[in-house]
Amino acid sequence: MKVAVCDYGAGNLRSVVVAFERLGADARATSSAADVAAADLVVLPGVGSAASAMAGLRERGLDVSLGERVAEGGPTLGICLGLQLALEESEEDGGVRGLGILPGRAVRLNTERVPRIGWAPVEPGGETFYFAHSFAAETPATVARSEGIVAAAEAGSFLGVQFHPEKSGAAGARFLARCLSRA
Repeated sequence: MKVAVCDYGAGNLRSVVVAFERLGADARATSSAADVAAADLVVLPGVGSAASAMAGLRERGLDVSLGERVAEGGPTLGICLGLQLALEESEEDGGVRGLGILPGRAVRLNTERVPRIGWAPVEPGGETFYFAHSFAAETPATVARSEGIVAAAEAGSFLGVQFHPEKSGAAGARFLARCLSRA
């Protein structure tokens, strides 16, 4: 199974690649549109700010490649900022146009603790995952929540999660294995 992890100059590439390698996947970081098109599963990881991340995606042509891939039904996973970038827009950095893969927008958390860092259960299912974020999705494509906050959203072949499965131990490994089996 070939997994392409989008390298756009930001993100948690190494930990995502290693998590998939542990599951037996042929995973590698790439900024090649051809790799994105040919992979069994593409991952848009995320750590950083929306404006610099979108600039990195556009600079490398990955914004177009990701849009085409999802439109053609290619399995694609967004992690944390990767979920937020898939939305139509983010209010981060004064407002940033996103990829438009998912309807909705990313908004600054209005919770007791910002950034929201730590372990929290995701419903449905009840498994606990590791979160680290200051913004969250508002989208009608929501399929799971954690403490009232969007934890996962899905549209077509795109699944985005706010948590970090690559940093979530056994629960994260099970989640990533399910992503591989869907690809």
